[in-house]
Amino acid sequence: MELDLIRRLSQPASTKVVLCVLDGLGGLPGPRGRTELEEANTLNLDRLTEEGCLGRTLPVGYGITPGSGPGHIGLFGYDPLVYEIGRGALEGTGIGFDLGPNDIAARGNLCDLDAGGLVTDRRAGRLPTAETTEVCALLRQITLPGVELFVEPVQDQRFVLVLRGEGLSDQLTETDPQREGVPPIVATATAPAGERTAGLVREWVERATALLAGRARGNGVLLRGWSGRPDMPPFPELWKLRAAAVTVYPMYRGVAKLCGMDSIEGAHTLSEQIDLMKQHWDEYDFFFLHYKYTDSAGEDGDFARKQDAIAQFDQAIPAILALKPNVLVVTGDHSTPASMAAHSFHPVPLLLWGDLVRTDHMHQFSERNCAHGEIGTILAKDVMPLAFAHAGRLAKYGA
Repeated sequence: MELDLIRRLSQPASTKVVLCVLDGLGGLPGPRGRTELEEANTLNLDRLTEEGCLGRTLPVGYGITPGSGPGHIGLFGYDPLVYEIGRGALEGTGIGFDLGPNDIAARGNLCDLDAGGLVTDRRAGRLPTAETTEVCALLRQITLPGVELFVEPVQDQRFVLVLRGEGLSDQLTETDPQREGVPPIVATATAPAGERTAGLVREWVERATALLAGRARGNGVLLRGWSGRPDMPPFPELWKLRAAAVTVYPMYRGVAKLCGMDSIEGAHTLSEQIDLMKQHWDEYDFFFLHYKYTDSAGEDGDFARKQDAIAQFDQAIPAILALKPNVLVVTGDHSTPASMAAHSFHPVPLLLWGDLVRTDHMHQFSERNCAHGEIGTILAKDVMPLAFAHAGRLAKYGA
């Protein structure tokens, strides 16, 4: 649905909508021929399935493997092909860094490099945040001509690098090769406007690598998602409601804040996220709850851990239902099959539960059932219109 039509049709109501995003939810068959979702103990999600309806989402389009930014932007109702948000802006905003008009940001990973300069671990064994904080303090010693530099820790091995100055451009390549066994990519411009910035980044990476050379873990840096602050219509204004995000990881807080949602902070676990929703239930009409651990297990290639992460989320469903939402959506921002240990292009399972749902008589929340559900296979950007229509928040179109 086009955003101008949403503005015309959206209307206030007293109903509550909860969007639960299990990061990287979709999977592929494992050793017993069933996916992580199909193997998981999901009694509560299966009960919602019996009372609701199923479908699948395409985060961007058929055959397109999305990053987390496009995956979430789509679920919030924006066309990710129109509103492109880089990982740098997401991470920076997520930790409360106020990106200015002359800033470009990249999401960084501390990584492990061998003696030949090849990447042996893109995440440096998921270094603890405290150690990454110390490394960021060391990297702040680097200065470059004509720009201000900011190096801020995020979580685990992640950090944000921000360059501030006139004439900077995000039209340059990432340095993260997205795999092990190869060297980091050398930053180059993708358009003439990015030549100067690419040169600055090459110099920064060279000096950062020299500073970190003696470390046993985290002796290299990888940069991805170059971007500035995007210009997009605020989510609460589009839908005429009060919206809040309850996340643990900063990047997902960032994408919600860039869309205009409030961020309710302080949670470190799923149960704490639900407790915060309960505390602020009367203040908001829409809650976005993000759950990371399905994705991190999938990216690590750990089928059993992803299966267990899904089962742990399932145990939280009664506490979410106790808040009495009118509409509950459970889906993912993309698929991350453990067999691929990476994001994939596969459609993502979708469950819609609420007062006005037309049931499809399925009994298990699974990839196979979602392929035959009432909703069908839809673009992720159509999930919000569908959810808010079920909540009575879209007026009739035309006479």
